[in-house]
Amino acid sequence: MDPADFYTGIVAELYGPLKAVSQDPAPYAAFVQEAGAPALELGCGDGDPLLGLRRLGLDVEGVDSSADMLDRCRRRARAEGLDVTVHHQRMEALDLPRRYRAVFLAGPTFNLLPDDATALAALRGVRAHLAEGGTALVPLFVPSPTPAEQFGRVRTATADDGAELRVSVVSEERDESARTQTTLLRYERHHGGGSTVVDRPWTIHWHSREGFESLAATAGLTAVSVRDTTEATLQEYRLRSTD
Repeated sequence: MDPADFYTGIVAELYGPLKAVSQDPAPYAAFVQEAGAPALELGCGDGDPLLGLRRLGLDVEGVDSSADMLDRCRRRARAEGLDVTVHHQRMEALDLPRRYRAVFLAGPTFNLLPDDATALAALRGVRAHLAEGGTALVPLFVPSPTPAEQFGRVRTATADDGAELRVSVVSEERDESARTQTTLLRYERHHGGGSTVVDRPWTIHWHSREGFESLAATAGLTAVSVRDTTEATLQEYRLRSTD
């Protein structure tokens, strides 16, 4: 399933209340301040950490393939009185009127691109939107198989209207040759006598360091640094134009 279709409807509604991690804006603020503005967050979703960066007064825009997630982002911004610019475009088909000193992803959203061809198209878009001397920050990870005891385990939250929100892992398939892991997730909303239950496949596509750097080079980018984060499986690539 395309990420633009995955993050719609009930999944977009449940994303905020049920997400396991909220991105801290601090490291991305430091990156933008170092690389320079304007900045662009790829895969900004419903606004974390984009809105936090705007609270700091940083010139940061966002882009996402999900209209539903961007609607949530705009509503959150209005509720806080924040001015935010977001664009409804796919990462692999960027066509924005502005160039940016800093382009970044908050977390390994790049792993949602389903294959190398799509990843290459996205990297070419990044290259085309970098201002002279600009830097891109791309975190990547290699997913571990979901432990057997996690299957069927339900994570819950309560919506503002009192509805019970639930998400659980139903099944998973892993293809080492294609470097993909597809997890079937079940999203549920129960309120009064009514229920909505949707199963959606969530695919992660991973890269070796050599493979990703080769794709970047083909797109006209070079990795000027690769940093291992505190999470052993997550690496942060800083990319610049080879021109």
